[in-house]
Amino acid sequence: PSRSREYKLCSKHTEGKRPLYAIGFNFIDARYYDVFATVGGNRVTTYRGLPDGNLAVLQAYIDADDAQSFYTLSWACDLDGTPLLVAAGSNAVIRVINCATEKLFKSFLGHGDSINEIRTQPLKPSLFISASKDESVRLWNVHTGICILIFAGGGGHRNEVLSVDFHPSDIYRIASCGMDNTVKIWSMKEFWPYVEKSFTWTDLPSKFPTKFVQFPLMTSVVHSNYVDCTRWLGDFILSKSVDNEIVLWEPKIKEQGPGEGSIDVLQKYPVPDCDIWFIKFSCDFHFNQLAIGNREGKIYVWEVQASPPVLITRAE
Repeated sequence: PSRSREYKLCSKHTEGKRPLYAIGFNFIDARYYDVFATVGGNRVTTYRGLPDGNLAVLQAYIDADDAQSFYTLSWACDLDGTPLLVAAGSNAVIRVINCATEKLFKSFLGHGDSINEIRTQPLKPSLFISASKDESVRLWNVHTGICILIFAGGGGHRNEVLSVDFHPSDIYRIASCGMDNTVKIWSMKEFWPYVEKSFTWTDLPSKFPTKFVQFPLMTSVVHSNYVDCTRWLGDFILSKSVDNEIVLWEPKIKEQGPGEGSIDVLQKYPVPDCDIWFIKFSCDFHFNQLAIGNREGKIYVWEVQASPPVLITRAE
């Protein structure tokens, strides 16, 4: 490790008896830069990181369904800037919590099986996408409760979708990956009028003309096993499977032949003992550092934009 940046353990907090599957800072709203949330079992908890390194518990939401196991969360906001927390998991119901009123804001139904990941559109934070065991990805409007698009069908995933992400600057583009060993890149460009319409829709959400997006721009086979985490890094993609490494690659999409394209692997970040699935990595706000844990409980932090990659620290 280069030790160019030092990390030290400030405090430890045990929350409940069930595993915590996800944790996320609020990158959507600068007012809450020090606020993060965790999910595990049927609990969603929000915290503030204090300057002395301790944690203050802000809110805890307990789901009405005791059997629920939350797997994922994402921060979003309503059109007036109200901070919202979107969480989902085993029971296929998406819960939206209003963190200003500390009440459940909405529940979204639609997926036919458990939900593995939720991500918010950074350029329009009232839109979010969900990836599900039902082999589909869905785009939702948190403000109106509408399911706008369903990415599934002809060219869609053939097994559980494990991870999904919005492109940081191209508002139309998303990437998804899953148990069919593929990463798919999709465009919403031709369906964007429906996205716009979802903000002004006044009828029941169930009457909205939800559209199916059946064919991705391209399907890439970068890995030979389950792909459980994917993130855009500019126009490049970071993805990982169960083979002890994260891969940075460039998708080269043929605009005239949808579904076709090639990939260019740029570099790999080795992570020992990372050979079980549903281990996610994440980057800091500026995409300078990339952190991932492994099954031995070690955390690796990489300088993501260095070439060759530089390991900053290995925390145990």
